[in-house]
Amino acid sequence: MPKVSRDTTTQGGDYGVVVDRSEEFGDYTVDFLTFREDVDHRPLLKGLPDDRCQCPHWGYVFRGELTFHFADHDEVYHEGDAFYAPPGHVPLHTEPGSEYLQISPSDELRRTSEVIMKNLGALGETG
Repeated sequence: MPKVSRDTTTQGGDYGVVVDRSEEFGDYTVDFLTFREDVDHRPLLKGLPDDRCQCPHWGYVFRGELTFHFADHDEVYHEGDAFYAPPGHVPLHTEPGSEYLQISPSDELRRTSEVIMKNLGALGETG
């Protein structure tokens, strides 16, 4: 049976505000995420349906705090919380120093990541 740890991942990288260490297992991607700064994902999700992440995520918060916005409420996840974020969410706040594990369907995550990276590049060009 495959396994991975933060130290044995072979994908991802250091993107300045976030370190993403990941590995694909068949149809799913496991991400170990560490945020150095608070990140509001709203500008990064522009162009996705309803400008919201359409990829579901299952996760566990090792350290810190995350806030995800849904159409009808906000959800705050704290250290020690396991979570499920269905399609249609927007990460609004990630406390600096937050670390969490996220498991997502690889195809949906790839489509979302392509939009995020494109928007990140555009923000860098204008910023």
